[in-house]
Amino acid sequence: MLSYAVRRLLEAIPTLLVIVALAFFLMHAAPGGPFDGERVLPPEIEANLKAAYNLDKPIWQQFLIYLGNALQGDFGPSFTYKDFTVSELIGTGFPVSLRLGLSAIFLAVAIGCTLGVLAAMRQNSRTDYAVMGVAMAGITIPNFVMAPLLTLVFGIYLGWLPVAGWGDGSIQNMVLPVIALALPQIAIISRLTRGGMIEVLRSNFVRTAHAKGLPERLIIWRHTLRAALLPVVSYLGPAIAGLVTGSVVIEQIFQLPGIGRYFVQGAINRDYTLVMGTVITYGSLIVLMNLIVDLVYGLLDPRVRYD
Repeated sequence: MLSYAVRRLLEAIPTLLVIVALAFFLMHAAPGGPFDGERVLPPEIEANLKAAYNLDKPIWQQFLIYLGNALQGDFGPSFTYKDFTVSELIGTGFPVSLRLGLSAIFLAVAIGCTLGVLAAMRQNSRTDYAVMGVAMAGITIPNFVMAPLLTLVFGIYLGWLPVAGWGDGSIQNMVLPVIALALPQIAIISRLTRGGMIEVLRSNFVRTAHAKGLPERLIIWRHTLRAALLPVVSYLGPAIAGLVTGSVVIEQIFQLPGIGRYFVQGAINRDYTLVMGTVITYGSLIVLMNLIVDLVYGLLDPRVRYD
């Protein structure tokens, strides 16, 4: 398994290079620049700024300089947030997004798997229809609609929870953002769990377990659930990376200092280095999460071998 993990990490290097190259050239191809503000700078000052940030060089040379610095862990200074490097901004925003995303995914897995198993065990019953109806509603209603509704009900009308701010990561400030992030994931995970459970329940080894007289609870927890969760595990890899770094709308609505908010501000202000730093972080997380998913597959399914 160790050799497989090392091989996968080495194979991911060209993928990350392609992602970095595409993001770099697309950002520079977009109209405008980091110094195109409302106040027009004198030509001499603008030329000095471009020279300081290597923006006066040919685009291919800028890419090679940035790539060399990035390989050493230096993502450069931010064009928008003065006196801050991109690494410092990501270092302050990533823990917020990480805590928010992991809390949402743990909540989604706990509730989604429970609802999915319940619906599969009572297939085509009222319970099944109710769970799947709620799941479809959760998938179709985007979080930028659900988040203001939660804020309006629990923050303004009832006054139970704060509507914005991080508050040093207090539980009260996390409840509404985590629920808004978790609701669509609960819907998706419950549907995946239900589909996997129904497929496994019809398999031969489950029929054999029933024929041997094993208790229903033992069949579900020891044999069925383990195989039924494989589609959920496949989904969780990119889902975790997306929640950790891509909760852009939620961070904007609740005014949270996460990495997604920095990404939006960097894209709007043509902050090349800030956007590139978040893209590299997101791409690395995707690669890491997919590797972890493949390794977990081997633990859940004994038929999977990494020789």
